[in-house]
Amino acid sequence: MPFCVVKSRTIKIFFAMVVVAVLLALSIEGGAAAQVWFGYSSRLVPVYRVETQEKQVAISFDAAWGADKTEEILEVLNEYQAGATFFLVGFWVDKYPEMVKAIDEAGIEIGTHSNTHPDMAKISTENIAKELDISIEKIKAITGKEVSLFRPPYGSYNNDLINACSERNLIPIQWDVDSLDWKGLSSVDVTKRVMEKVQSGSIILMHNNADNVVESTRMVLERLTKEGYKVTSVGDLVYKSNYTIDRNGVQHSN
Repeated sequence: MPFCVVKSRTIKIFFAMVVVAVLLALSIEGGAAAQVWFGYSSRLVPVYRVETQEKQVAISFDAAWGADKTEEILEVLNEYQAGATFFLVGFWVDKYPEMVKAIDEAGIEIGTHSNTHPDMAKISTENIAKELDISIEKIKAITGKEVSLFRPPYGSYNNDLINACSERNLIPIQWDVDSLDWKGLSSVDVTKRVMEKVQSGSIILMHNNADNVVESTRMVLERLTKEGYKVTSVGDLVYKSNYTIDRNGVQHSN
């Protein structure tokens, strides 16, 4: 009878590969993020998109410089009865407190985008804490509401940052649809980019003072509405508890 000899070392390598493959597929339930294993090291992942059966997406606006177009954005959102989330930097809050109040009074969700807009992956854990705590307190002082969402400037993060978010019950939020409106794209080009990439559970990134953001917002909402999408805030899209995040940053309900 024919047979083959498998060396002990080969068996060990095979099983090691199986273990790594399983670990890569694992998501561990988290408070603000899930831990994903890559070989023998791990990294924490924020939410890029939400797995959902509903035809629902979230639109978000980062606010760091300028506020000239913010009131018009709020008017467009109201016109389409759309939710949204504004991620505000602390120094923007200092400069435009009345605009922060207007956003809140319009029923639009507010998250923090740090206090001074640093690369959060390049600062100390002490400064990470200050960036989060100070910006949250500035927003709460105006709105009287808790802040539950954080978007890292430049989309830059590391484990220290995600852990700091978890300690504060903040859900760190990225995006899976980048409008690139900050590059000065026309409203037609912004809308085309969004509609080519959007899917149920998407988080759309826009900026409150981009050149064509008002018309872009209108066109994007028009197209999304026609295609049957419900447009909400990030907070209305994400799961707040009993969730996992896979290695691609997709949040799943348990």
